[in-house]
Amino acid sequence: MDLSNLQPAVGSVKTKTRIGRGPGSGKGGTSTRGHKGAKSRSGYKRKIGFEGGQMPLQRRLPKFGFKNINRVDYKAVNLDTLQALAEAKNLQKIGIEELRAAGFINRRQLVKILANGAVTTALTVEANAFSKAAEEAITAAGGSIQKV
Repeated sequence: MDLSNLQPAVGSVKTKTRIGRGPGSGKGGTSTRGHKGAKSRSGYKRKIGFEGGQMPLQRRLPKFGFKNINRVDYKAVNLDTLQALAEAKNLQKIGIEELRAAGFINRRQLVKILANGAVTTALTVEANAFSKAAEEAITAAGGSIQKV
């Protein structure tokens, strides 16, 4: 066996039907497109959402809602996550860089600390935003917060 006698598996390659090549081919005349109508013409392309002339669904349904261009998206990090990270890596200060290194956030994400769980050690926490309950829990444990 060598490169000169390689062949595809039997039945895997079909020859393309050549339409519009005269009446002898059996696919001449209308070239399998039928008679008249938009689909028989050259350059036909069905518009997105076209339903044969019926009012399309996206036009039958009412418009609603809006996108707030001023929305600020925060990645939520809870107190129990901070406590586990501090214990695992023996940290006193947890900032955005530490969270990024631990894989909790991506490069451009903003961080908001939420109060789910509890903090038992005094930590200095640096983040973009804090919930009131999280602020109180961190300061009650003897730690401090820094808004970036």
